[in-house]
Amino acid sequence: MAEHFDWVSAHDGAARRVQAGFHAQLAEQLRHLIPEGSRVLEVGCGRGTLLRALKPARAVGIDVSPRMLEQARAADAGGTAEYVLADAQTFRTEEKFDFVVMDYLVGYLSDVQAALENLRAASHPRTRLCLTSVNNVWTPLLGLGQWLGMVTKQPPSNWLSTKDLINLLELSGWEVVHQSTEQLFPFRVPLVSGFFNRFVVRLPGLRHFGSSLYIVARPAPQNLGPELTCSVIVPARNESGNIRAALERIPVMGARTEVIFVEGHSRDDTWAAIQREVAAYRGPLVVSAMQQPGKGKWDAVFTGFAAATGDVLVIQDADLTAPPEDLPKFFAAVASGRVEFANGSRLVYPMEKEAMRFLNLLGNKFFALALSFTLGQPIKDSLCGTKMLLRRDYERILKRIEVLGDFDPFGDFNLLFGAALLKLRIRDIPVRYKDRTYGTTNISRFRHGWLLLKMTAFGMFKLKFGRG
Repeated sequence: MAEHFDWVSAHDGAARRVQAGFHAQLAEQLRHLIPEGSRVLEVGCGRGTLLRALKPARAVGIDVSPRMLEQARAADAGGTAEYVLADAQTFRTEEKFDFVVMDYLVGYLSDVQAALENLRAASHPRTRLCLTSVNNVWTPLLGLGQWLGMVTKQPPSNWLSTKDLINLLELSGWEVVHQSTEQLFPFRVPLVSGFFNRFVVRLPGLRHFGSSLYIVARPAPQNLGPELTCSVIVPARNESGNIRAALERIPVMGARTEVIFVEGHSRDDTWAAIQREVAAYRGPLVVSAMQQPGKGKWDAVFTGFAAATGDVLVIQDADLTAPPEDLPKFFAAVASGRVEFANGSRLVYPMEKEAMRFLNLLGNKFFALALSFTLGQPIKDSLCGTKMLLRRDYERILKRIEVLGDFDPFGDFNLLFGAALLKLRIRDIPVRYKDRTYGTTNISRFRHGWLLLKMTAFGMFKLKFGRG
């Protein structure tokens, strides 16, 4: 392979010109996931064109071709990237990277599993492995491309399907969090490329026919240990009668659990009830309270999360219709590493008679289907208030959703969209949805339903059909 790519380095000029749009599309796809300033290792970096396009703070490229690396160093003269002559199957490093990129490499490896196992050493728990490869349905066209001089001469290659790659990743200690095909039209033509590569390739029946397989994986989960602390944020508006019950029912999780009530300009005496109950509380929880400065649930959650001190953050709605007794299930899922974003689902178990009206149920099912399509990960209930994640992931989400602007007053979509953009592993945690015991809902079915519909459409075009 080293000899082959040394030869390619001197003979691929014509093919490179033809493929310029194709490689620019790949770079755009990866920039959608990899923020500037990340620590990036590219395996099979060639001339380093993609690695430099990602604008990492720390860039390391490895390749088996000395001549390709010479050209990479020449193109990056004065740059900070490091280019190393090494084989993916034997390369060793103690350094940890945020992203490991394998762009159209696996077809050339003699032992794909060995390479994937070896790269685990370069990853930390939140590392994402970004792998692209040719979609087998395009192999006849690649043969035609070689005959026409649009593709360089190819050595015998591994023609791996998506299932093959997922199997090898799992055998090697990686867990897939995203899979898709990209580039239904692998050329850069104004309007035409965007139409086919952002819209058409996402449609049912056509979403398997992009020219590139695109897989994102994470290291297999590791238990985060019992020393994790937890912060429970309780947004409370017009919930005076539920404050004492919340304190009595929220369980201790991990090494320490704090509860932060965030009152939201109530019309009843919720703030007085919170102050009274916090002052009187003598239980095992660390309890505090504050009033949100703005309006809306997202403002309350944002305020509470900013004040929280725990390693794990969770939202517990003050109406207690999603029982606090279920929170340990969320904590166990996150602490085990199996889940990176725990999303409550009220639509698994039978719910109590008055818990959710029929139109609300239909709306929740619709939004769950739409959000599953948008996020690329299955969720059954997008609007359950109970959501749990690590503080460090929440901080990354805040940075990632800056491009989306201020569009979500509730916060559910902010968190879900941010988790999807980061390719966190999102999983539903079923809860038993209960009737209210005090007060009435703060949600308007029609006014808020219309707002949710607009937010769903916004997210679909930004995440699924755009480059959010």
